[in-house]
Amino acid sequence: MKEEKEISFEELYKESLKDTKLEKSVTGKIISITNQGEIFVDINYKADGIIPKKEYSNDENANPKDEFKIGDLITADVLKKNDGLGNVLLSYKKAKVRESKKEFEKIVKENKIIEAEISQINEKGLIVIVDSIRVFIPISLSGIPRGEDINTYKNKKIRFRITEYDPKTNKVIGSVRSVLDEEKGKEQDEFWENAQIGKEYEGIVASLSSYGAFIDLGAIQGLLHVSEISWDRNVKPDEILKQGEKIKVSIIEMDKENKRIKLSYGDKGPNPWTKAENKYHIGDIIKVKVVKIMPFGVFVELESGIEGLVHISQIAERKISKPDEELKINQYVNAKIIDMDLEQKRIELSIKELEETSNEYKEEI
Repeated sequence: MKEEKEISFEELYKESLKDTKLEKSVTGKIISITNQGEIFVDINYKADGIIPKKEYSNDENANPKDEFKIGDLITADVLKKNDGLGNVLLSYKKAKVRESKKEFEKIVKENKIIEAEISQINEKGLIVIVDSIRVFIPISLSGIPRGEDINTYKNKKIRFRITEYDPKTNKVIGSVRSVLDEEKGKEQDEFWENAQIGKEYEGIVASLSSYGAFIDLGAIQGLLHVSEISWDRNVKPDEILKQGEKIKVSIIEMDKENKRIKLSYGDKGPNPWTKAENKYHIGDIIKVKVVKIMPFGVFVELESGIEGLVHISQIAERKISKPDEELKINQYVNAKIIDMDLEQKRIELSIKELEETSNEYKEEI
């Protein structure tokens, strides 16, 4: 009886030493997670399995303790039956990639938007891990404005689509720009659907030039011409507006077919010409300021927003070939209104008609 027991024990011992056939993928219970990120797994084999940190995830910052605890089941691929230290070398990331591959390919096929956190950044672009699958997003497709520091985007969440996928080479390219372009297109469609003359918006001054400013309304940019910024024709746009400033504007013209709009500035103020009829009359003598000299005459300012023309023939009794023979920019002179067309915003004046009545009609500068 004792001999039978000894034989039975010996057979069991020998049996335990036999190589149990390991499948390509095994599932076992986690028995330890080290501070170095190694996972030891009881895979019901003569040796324990080990998942090194590099075989846990493509994300070098990933910590297995955030996903697993001792006693949890984990599935991994077998890389080697012996890692040299008596453990079975396993890879969790390969098993996870394989399991995730079908779902990922479905997302790619359906062209779905993916949201994930940027895990790495290099000079060529962004790297995002989606269920253990490494996705590369080139700078040109990242949607990051030129000149901006891309390193500030690390660990930020982004939304993108897969634009190129080759499972044979594991080449996966994503694009943030395609999502931004689609969203912008929808915003633009919604804008034009609701846009109408006179509608007011709050916009941001995107850029300034000599002829006006472009105002960012979110979905589109509109032109705010210099003539719509101030009634004073001699004021430059950058004297009133600053880039990045929030202002209120309204639509005065729009071309839906070509997607263009012209805007008017909310703080432009009341039109000074509306009171001109009661304020100015033919024959009035007023003090004006020379604001522009042209070959055919000079433009003078009666008040901010209202200008008139003194033709070269109305500058002096003597014959002159150029207006600047008698006048200079910013010079104040007395002039007489000789013609008016308020509907066309036109006032003509004469200086020479005052020469016979006063020798102090001009202010020297």
